[in-house]
Amino acid sequence: MSENRQIRIAPSILSADFSILGAEVAAIDAAGADYIHIDVMDGHFVPNLTFGAPVVKSLRKTTKKTFDVHLMIDPVAPLVEDFVGAGADIITAHAEIAEDVRATLEQIKGHGVKCGISVKPGTGIEVIEPLMDILDLILIMTVEPGFGGQGFMDMSDKIKKARGMIDETDRAIDLEVDGGINVETAKICIDAGADLLVAGTSVFKDGPDKYAKNIKALRG
Repeated sequence: MSENRQIRIAPSILSADFSILGAEVAAIDAAGADYIHIDVMDGHFVPNLTFGAPVVKSLRKTTKKTFDVHLMIDPVAPLVEDFVGAGADIITAHAEIAEDVRATLEQIKGHGVKCGISVKPGTGIEVIEPLMDILDLILIMTVEPGFGGQGFMDMSDKIKKARGMIDETDRAIDLEVDGGINVETAKICIDAGADLLVAGTSVFKDGPDKYAKNIKALRG
């Protein structure tokens, strides 16, 4: 039941003001963000290009909050060490990459950080079943990654299935949802079983004075 879960918010810094990115990260930390969600896009696996490990490293000194690094890149393996060195606490790779996914997750874990798996809207949740023994986080996308301005795609059934898979284990696994999250869609995801929500515009809108209010509203 959602009321028995601690709902955590991971603001996506893609929606922050990049001209003052360090100050923005400090502001969402002070406003009550649980994780800092960092979207890394390579212009190949997804159409857009964002930033790499040097930017993550530069932000590390601005907060002690968990750096939740979502790698929308392929290949992943060559860059794992860079993101670990930059201060990532959780590194999430996509189930759809061309690499051996399990080997990539084991590589991440081998560096002493947590690992996650993300699935696009069109990918069935069953692909992660063989990975449940190693995962620390499952990220369900409710938009197609790499495209801005999309509407929320209701993935309630997929979230419910993932929640059931987690509940069958004896491991603490975050169930994260990312894409079009606002007060209304957050409730849909929480009711389906999510306990970690990625939100960009709905956190960063209206400026730093409203960040705490926006984060609180998403928690419901």
